Amino acid sequence: MIASVFIGSSVDGFIARPNNSLDFLPEGGGEPHGYNEFFASVDALVIGRKTFEIVLAFPEWPYGAKPVIVLSSRPLDLSKVPATVEQMQGSPREIVSTLEARGIRHVYVDGGVTIQRFLREGLIQRLIITRVPVLIGGGIPLFGTLPKDVRLEHVQTQHYRSGLVKTEYRVRP
Repeated sequence: MIASVFIGSSVDGFIARPNNSLDFLPEGGGEPHGYNEFFASVDALVIGRKTFEIVLAFPEWPYGAKPVIVLSSRPLDLSKVPATVEQMQGSPREIVSTLEARGIRHVYVDGGVTIQRFLREGLIQRLIITRVPVLIGGGIPLFGTLPKDVRLEHVQTQHYRSGLVKTEYRVRP
């Protein structure tokens, strides 16, 4: 299975403000930067509980009918989301094994803690990070501590008129 990350961050490496606000990210209707194509390429999403709670506050469910796995050890209210949303718990390896057994070949991993957990266990193969031209000075970091270096191979970098810079890396085994 391939596990990919597609995420925006401030230039200083934060994916959200300390209060979980994403107000520094560009509005959804801005210039295209590959998200729709990426999203179409994945079979399912794996997100953490905090990310799920943030997404619930959006005006509409952003994932359509795509299967969404929410990782949480606490019960979640799934009554206001599509039937394709389910809760799981366990280690990233257990989650990957369960999803592979269902025939899922490509997952989109999202949420700071979830991304960090999957990286620590060596389960992310692809990182696509779009840097937003802003320094916010603090917040939720994209990356946390790691038990060892994670070597990356640069695939490509694109820049956009808005100042966004998207870089794709392959995680080296």
